[in-house]
Amino acid sequence: MVRKAVISDVPEICGIIERFSSKGVMLHRTISDIHDNLRDFFVYADGREILGACALHICSEQMGEIRSLAVKEGHTRQGIGRLLVQACLEEAKSIGLSSVFALTYQVEFFNKLKFRVISKEVLPHKIWGDCVRCAKFPNCDEIAVITDL
Repeated sequence: MVRKAVISDVPEICGIIERFSSKGVMLHRTISDIHDNLRDFFVYADGREILGACALHICSEQMGEIRSLAVKEGHTRQGIGRLLVQACLEEAKSIGLSSVFALTYQVEFFNKLKFRVISKEVLPHKIWGDCVRCAKFPNCDEIAVITDL
């Protein structure tokens, strides 16, 4: 079941993200980061266990960003990521955003959800605030994708 994240989910969200962060495929998020942005997060919960997480971050009046999409190892390819992104997109529509983007290595996954590849240079400059914390900055090799709502 997909639901909004609550405080008690933070350690599990952090753990799931850290597994991918340690492999260099996702930006590291501290527990403090997740607390600060908890209202952005959705989780996929199977009973008490959190199997996936995803955040919708508002970047501007028109644009949001899918962040920290991660599904626990052993539970991928079961539609959990798709459900999490769809929840973010539904929320984005409900609050009046006109587009949502993501920076990703999983272009094919996002293409199936009607995102298209764009140049990173067309994205608002303020999105790069988190990027300075990345070991790959300024040579980001992620691909920008976007969908119109």
